[in-house]
Parts: sequence; structure tokens; C-alpha cells
Amino acid sequence: MKALVFVHGYLGGSPQWANQAEVFSPHFEVITPDLPGFGLNNDLEPPQTIHGFAAYVLDELERAGIDYFHLVGHSMGGMIVQEMVAMAPERIDRLVLYGTGPVGLMPGRFETIDESRRRLTEDGVEATGRRIAATWFLQGEQAARYPVCADLAVMASPQAAQAGLTAMEAWSGVSALSRIATPTLVLWGDGDRAYQWTG
Repeated sequence: MKALVFVHGYLGGSPQWANQAEVFSPHFEVITPDLPGFGLNNDLEPPQTIHGFAAYVLDELERAGIDYFHLVGHSMGGMIVQEMVAMAPERIDRLVLYGTGPVGLMPGRFETIDESRRRLTEDGVEATGRRIAATWFLQGEQAARYPVCADLAVMASPQAAQAGLTAMEAWSGVSALSRIATPTLVLWGDGDRAYQWTG
């Protein structure tokens, strides 16, 4: 059974993929790693770059004996999987980019990364995590899945919350786009407030 790997975004974690795991597990070996500093790995020291996060996921999959897989990335996770394809194209069969793009300075984001950094410093992870999680839903805090995402967001370590912003701010995958030969599906929500459609 081929592996299907889901990589979460900023302030996310593996439990957010529970519904997808239920749907796809009869057909694939579903793997939902927690990035270092986030979710169930919030005790691990986070890297400061998208490349570092990508290397972590590739290394974890290799340690698990998973050499060839389908790959899905959401938001910051979409940046990470683009980096993974650039680093190890021979290991990835199909690629899905969900609510993401080729630059980390996201055009039209609900607030700038500098503003997120300032508010994170002033308000702390819990308030920032719950506030940002609400922006992921059209219904905000009233959305059915908001509690799951908010509870995950506040699990991020303070170091990881800052590191994720730094990693996104410094990353661009534009130069690597023309070298992506992996069959790729791009998914975008027309109400996405974090990474708006610009094409």
C-alpha cells in the first residue's frame, strides 16, 4: 500500500488530518507527521527555515522505511512539500498543494508576518493561536472544526511559533517551480484569508 503523507501548516498538527485519514486509510498508508515544535512534537526544537522543516520530514519518512509516497501540504506545509520535491524529487509520486504558493511572504494575508510576530510577542501563543485559527474559517470561532484547530494552534511552543514566521518570511520557491516534474494538483479556497489566489 502506497504512503500518503499530509504535512500541516503554521500552528497546525497531525490531529487536524483525522477526517482525511479516515477517508484515505482504506486505500493508502496515511502518515501525518507533526513538525518539530508543533502539535504532538511541541517539545522538539524547531528549525528556522522551510528547508529545515522539509529535511526533518524527509528524514522521518526515511527512518520509517518510506522511500516513495504521495505528498499533500497545506499553507506553510505546502511550502515545505515544495522544498521536499526540490530536495528529493525521486521519492515523490504525486503532489497536492493546498492553500499555498511559491513564496512565504503571502500576498493579501489577513495580516503581515511582521504584525503576526508583533502580536505573538505581545499576546503570547495561546491568544495568537486562537485568533489566527479563527481566520481559517468563514464562520470564525463558530465553525464546527474551529475548536480542533484552535486547540492544536495553542500547542505550538513559543519558539516554534516564532520560527514558523521566520521560516515563511525568508522562503521563496519561485526558482524551483520550473523544475517540478511531479504531477501536481493545486487546490485553493476562494475565501482563503491566509494565502489568497493571485493567479
